[in-house]
Amino acid sequence: MIESAVASRWFRRYPPPGGVVAKRLVCLPHAGGTAGMFHGWAGGFGPGVEVLATRYPGRQERFGEECVTSMKELTDEVVRALLPLSDVPLHLFGHSMGASLGYEVALRLENEHGVRLAGLHVSSRKAPHRVDSPPVYLGGDAAVIEAVAGLGGTEAGLLGDPDLYELVMPALRADFEIVGTYLAQPGYPVACPVAAYVGDRDPGVSPVDMAAWADVASGGFDLTVYPGDHFYLAPQRDALLRDLAARIA
Repeated sequence: MIESAVASRWFRRYPPPGGVVAKRLVCLPHAGGTAGMFHGWAGGFGPGVEVLATRYPGRQERFGEECVTSMKELTDEVVRALLPLSDVPLHLFGHSMGASLGYEVALRLENEHGVRLAGLHVSSRKAPHRVDSPPVYLGGDAAVIEAVAGLGGTEAGLLGDPDLYELVMPALRADFEIVGTYLAQPGYPVACPVAAYVGDRDPGVSPVDMAAWADVASGGFDLTVYPGDHFYLAPQRDALLRDLAARIA
């Protein structure tokens, strides 16, 4: 019962039609992102696939909770919440910061709990042994806002509204601290297949950067480049979902 409550707190669940779950796709948002960005993905992967949109603390339904500020703590919490749901094959999709989180979760599940993922899908984020995010958070709110605006995130528009600023900013501060303190590492391989995605006009991550994920993909690797910037996955949603659905199937 306790573990079920933990999972309910961490994931917004979208069951497949008919309610019989054969596989799960766990979606991990970007810095400042919310589970809501994956609402339109529900039902997009065929019969038997449940979508789990991850709810980070400090936003939406978890607004009253303290934000997490380290990758290790965030990984610990997501792994704990996922373990009761690993009774069927798991796929992880992480965008930007969520891609790094997905990699860490995959390593932890495989190496400490014997759970081999069916697939790790990473989007718009350099590979763990190539990551070089500057510590933007040390520059205060102004530096974080400038970084968000430069990437084209929807959060940038919300920050212009004084009434929304204090709702959005704490999560951004915390997530940019996670990103800024997540340093390059040896790049331990994951056993599952890895699929990488990126926009061809992403200002911070190139297709060459994403190709380096092959170095940690002992189970196979594929790269798909879409037209678009860091948030290509909004205008390219249908194409991305078709690709993901084919891989999950």
